[in-house]
Amino acid sequence: MRIIGCDLHSRQQTLAMLDTATGEIEKTTLKHEENIVREFCSNLPRPVRVGIEATGSMQWFVSLMEELRIECLVGHPAEIRAAEPRKQKHDRRDADLLLSLLVEERFPLERANGGTRSSHRQKAMVSHRAFRHAVLFCWPGFCSCG
Repeated sequence: MRIIGCDLHSRQQTLAMLDTATGEIEKTTLKHEENIVREFCSNLPRPVRVGIEATGSMQWFVSLMEELRIECLVGHPAEIRAAEPRKQKHDRRDADLLLSLLVEERFPLERANGGTRSSHRQKAMVSHRAFRHAVLFCWPGFCSCG
């Protein structure tokens, strides 16, 4: 199995990869140009587990992983930061941290292949808004809803 810590940015990503069969760790940086990331990930021997930190520009990568049938775990940024004693960010160090959290089974999940940890919170907010709307606008005697 390959376990990969991926520090994902808008123009490139830094990878720290562990081959669990050999114990070999490989580090590389991929530019987000043409099909470089797709070709690299397509050629990885399966099974593969990738861990990334949640960012605003991650959806294309998560979609690519789903398309290639690669397990992709998205970590909670604040909890990942809390696991690093050094406060200075560095791409290689961040990739190493993500890899070690995955290997040690301490990776703080934000989401795994589509489902979000905060989805329950979002559903509760929708329910709360509907309830609030009903109370404010549909109270008996004041209801314009019918």
